[in-house]
Amino acid sequence: MQCKMVFVGKIRHWYVYFAVGVFMTVAMLSGNLQPFLATTQLSDAPTPIFQGNQSQPKVAFACNVFWGEEYLPDMLKTLDENNVHITFFIGGSWANKYPEVLKDIANRGHELGNHTYSHPHPNNLSKEKNKEQIVKTEELVANITGIKTNLYAPPYGEYNNTVLLAAKELEYTTIMWSIDTIDWKRPPPEVLKERVLKKLHNGAIILMHPTAPTAQALPSLISEIKARGYTITTVSDVLK
Repeated sequence: MQCKMVFVGKIRHWYVYFAVGVFMTVAMLSGNLQPFLATTQLSDAPTPIFQGNQSQPKVAFACNVFWGEEYLPDMLKTLDENNVHITFFIGGSWANKYPEVLKDIANRGHELGNHTYSHPHPNNLSKEKNKEQIVKTEELVANITGIKTNLYAPPYGEYNNTVLLAAKELEYTTIMWSIDTIDWKRPPPEVLKERVLKKLHNGAIILMHPTAPTAQALPSLISEIKARGYTITTVSDVLK
């Protein structure tokens, strides 16, 4: 009986090796081996940040800017009136078109992050192409404002090991969010406000964009968040 069990065990091991061999052969013949190897080689990619320090009653506004410059003056005025500084993740091609607006954001004391140059789907790019998108924007923002970015918000909230490693190798922290206003769908301001308030928590990173409903909701949203005992600040600050 023992010999039989050993024999069966050897057959099972042989079957596993055979199956792996077949998989690798098919992968090489079909040209799909590289993604498989890339996945295994990039297992040391860092984890993106979805929220900040949960021990402090602070929340961060993370505003991605690739369009909506017409709504920024009202938003910036509201932030000034409430003595609030937030993080703007800047699109490079946008900054190239509106350098004076970017300077204005920086001069008001807001934090600047990196949101790629052309807003591609980062999961579809190689590591080097991801780096190019980040570096091109970094250099442009630095030339316009004198500020070097070190926070990265990937477009569409997309990330995989390749994206995360590209950011890490450039010494960037990849930032996601824990509350989404979904303001790009242009909801009524009250709907946008309720989406935030019902999920409010310590260390929240609140994603927004420069849209009409965001600009309209911002004064009362800031007032209500403060009334609940939270400080509104930058992404870097909530990570401490």
